[in-house]
Amino acid sequence: MKEQGHPTVYETTITCTCGAVYQTISTVQNLKIGICAGCHPYFTGEQRFIDTAGRVDKFAQRYGSTRARRSPPKLSDVSA
Repeated sequence: MKEQGHPTVYETTITCTCGAVYQTISTVQNLKIGICAGCHPYFTGEQRFIDTAGRVDKFAQRYGSTRARRSPPKLSDVSA
């Protein structure tokens, strides 16, 4: 087997922005990640609503409410 065929593997520390720290083996040393299994909404069961740059507020100002409206059924559709 050739010596140059495999990448160098390091014992590394993965640090999340939530403060969780994981020890593992990787080809990259000291990884910093933005989201992990400890803070991801899928694993925590917590729903977060992230409003990027006030887009929801802009939509609400332009079109009124952010709630979905349902129109009543037409009489011609009901009788058919």
